[in-house]
Amino acid sequence: MTDLSYLDGNMLDGPLRELFAVDLSGATGRCDNCGRTGPMAGLHVYSHAPGLVGRCPACTQVMIRLVRAPDRAWLDLRGTTFLQVPLPLDQPHPRPL
Repeated sequence: MTDLSYLDGNMLDGPLRELFAVDLSGATGRCDNCGRTGPMAGLHVYSHAPGLVGRCPACTQVMIRLVRAPDRAWLDLRGTTFLQVPLPLDQPHPRPL
């Protein structure tokens, strides 16, 4: 296999911003394979497929896949144990249901 160059995890910010109302580049995720915890901006992002693939910088396991079509998007976080999203302090905290 040839060594493909990658972009950093900041590449995911624009496409994911269309799906989420917060900046996810500062979100923290944990790799399901090796347990490494770090910012999504630290992922190695490959764009040589029909979508974007974010791999763990420690073990290269796929943590996130994002594919877009004109009318929908597919987001696969199977390789991510959790995604901790920082929220602005001035955002009102929702009341319990």
